[in-house]
Amino acid sequence: MLTRSEEDHIKAVHGLLQSGSSASTTDIAERLGTKASSVTVMLKKLAEKGLMKHQPYHGVHLTAKGKVAALKLVRKHRLWETFLVVRLGFGWDEVHEVAEQLEHVSSDKLTNGLDDYLGNPAFDPHGDPIPDRNGKVQSRDIKPLTECALGERIRIARVNDPSDSLLHLLDQKGIGIGMVFTVEARQAFDGSLELRSRPGPMSSLSAQVASQLLVETVEP
Repeated sequence: MLTRSEEDHIKAVHGLLQSGSSASTTDIAERLGTKASSVTVMLKKLAEKGLMKHQPYHGVHLTAKGKVAALKLVRKHRLWETFLVVRLGFGWDEVHEVAEQLEHVSSDKLTNGLDDYLGNPAFDPHGDPIPDRNGKVQSRDIKPLTECALGERIRIARVNDPSDSLLHLLDQKGIGIGMVFTVEARQAFDGSLELRSRPGPMSSLSAQVASQLLVETVEP
C-alpha cells in the first residue's frame, strides 16, 4: 500500500516524463506545489521501495514496478473523469480535482468494474488514452492542429493541456472532442486559424489555443 503523497509523486514523475520533460526535483516540486526539500525526502523513500531511481544530472526515472503503479493511477483518474462526465453530467472542465481524490481508492475490483460499466473506453473526455487493466494504451496518429494544411479535414482528438480555463474557452467556442472541422484559413500576422464545421459557423482560434489541440485527419 502506498500513501496518497507517495502516489502523487509517482504520478507527477510519470506525467513529466510522458510530456518529454526531465523529472528533476524542482520540476516535481513545481508540479505538486510543494518544496523541493520535501520532494527529495519522498524520492529517497520511493527509491528504497524500488519504485524509482535517481540519476545525477538526468533526473528521476520510474522502475518497472514504478511504471505499473503510475499507470494504475492514470487509469483510475481517467476512468473517474469519464464516469463523472458521461454518467453524472459534469463538464469536462469540472472533473480533474474530483478525479484527483477518487484515483486514490485502491480497489482493483472497483476500477475494473467501473471500466466494464463504462464500456471499456479507450480515451477519457479530454482525449487522453486510458490504460487497460494490463497497462496498455491505444495509439493514434495525431498531430497538433497548428501543423495542419489549409483545406484539411480534421477531428479534434485530444486537448494537450486541459486546464480549466482552456476547456471553458473551448466550450464557449463550441469545440469539443470528436468534432470534425475543415481548416479554412491561417492568418499570416499571428498564426490564428479559422475552422468550419459542416454545417456550422466559422470558429476562430489563436495559435496558442490551436497548439494545445491534437487532431487526426479525416478522409474526405
